[in-house]
Amino acid sequence: MAYALNFIDLFAGAGGLSEGFIRAGFTPIAHIEMNKYACDTLRSRMAYHYLIQHNRSDEYVKYLREKQEGESGEKLWLTVPKEIIDSVINKEISDKTLPEIFLKVDKLKGDKQVDLIIGGPPCQAYSLVGRARDPENMKKDPRNFLYKYYLQFLKRYEPKMFVFENVPGILSAQNGIHLENIKKGIDKAGYEIELRKLKASDYGVLQNRERVIIVGWKKDLNLKYPELKKEENPYKILPDLFSDLPERQQGEGSLTGFVQYETSATKYLEWSKIRTELDFTTQHIARPHNPVDLEIYKRAIKLWLEKRERLNYANLPAELQKHNNKQSFLNRFQVVNHDGCCHTVVAHIAMDGHYYIYPSLKQIRSITIREAARIQAFPDDYYFEGSRTAAFKQIGNAVPVVLAEKIANKIKEQFAYGL
Repeated sequence: MAYALNFIDLFAGAGGLSEGFIRAGFTPIAHIEMNKYACDTLRSRMAYHYLIQHNRSDEYVKYLREKQEGESGEKLWLTVPKEIIDSVINKEISDKTLPEIFLKVDKLKGDKQVDLIIGGPPCQAYSLVGRARDPENMKKDPRNFLYKYYLQFLKRYEPKMFVFENVPGILSAQNGIHLENIKKGIDKAGYEIELRKLKASDYGVLQNRERVIIVGWKKDLNLKYPELKKEENPYKILPDLFSDLPERQQGEGSLTGFVQYETSATKYLEWSKIRTELDFTTQHIARPHNPVDLEIYKRAIKLWLEKRERLNYANLPAELQKHNNKQSFLNRFQVVNHDGCCHTVVAHIAMDGHYYIYPSLKQIRSITIREAARIQAFPDDYYFEGSRTAAFKQIGNAVPVVLAEKIANKIKEQFAYGL
């Protein structure tokens, strides 16, 4: 019988990192996340995995096909054991809540060993953009110190390894002092660490997303950093990632219901496991846009397709300049690169779609929920609970699933041979 590899996911979000580890054969003991909608998404995904394991996938398919607007995932959750749903803990980690969270995790863990802890505190506190906008407040942001709770989990559950993910800004926050404090805390907890700045497009993701991945292991174990081999990435957004989805105009689509694919899966969609065994997907919904934005989108698309140039907001006619801020963020309208990799998808996509314009004059709009999810390498059967805004926020905060799976597989190799 194979030894089960168990993990806890902290600051879990919608589960992109977790999904990669589950694919690699790890088993989640608990997910801890403060956002209600992200927790609902995790509950639905944990129900999915349970149903798949018990040859009951038809019940999940039925849920996707019959889900109604505004409905929670409760109908789905009731089809699986209560402990599966309870493994998602909807709590903000703080001094006040930590004892309660520990009790819940202890109950879920039982006598199982915690082999791994994964996750990363909310990255906005380390964001270079955020620090540029409001440097003083960012210094005082309490999210800067959430890593201390991560250390508490390491001390209590003593995993063999951990994976701590964050934005590149963590390297320079407070002139590097913040990272040094994290390293000292990890050392005191009894772990060796190394870190790498990884670019998702080097590992098969169609996105130029950079993230710092810190990996630690117990000092008395024969383990090391899970080095990933860079790969050629010849695939392109429009022909390889989006081409099988039906056309959408601005405002079209629905949070619920499903859409049939227009074509068979591309080689990339099969390789990345984005296309699943289902013959449909969900949440292919496009935002509505006002006439001014649509005209700007049209200009931005033409400029990109014809000249490979980005639109500068300051160069627009005066009647199209509706923002008061004309000094910064002049690239706020950006078209997704149709014949390469997309720029980084971030949580701001929940606010508006200006930075993620679909690269075709036949569909003048920003990208849909499903298209954004695909850029983050989520499989098409992954359902994001909550409103359109909530779904976009969950996607923007996630770790690309393909990258997470590659890290997980390398760690699994070490667990098999290095202990």
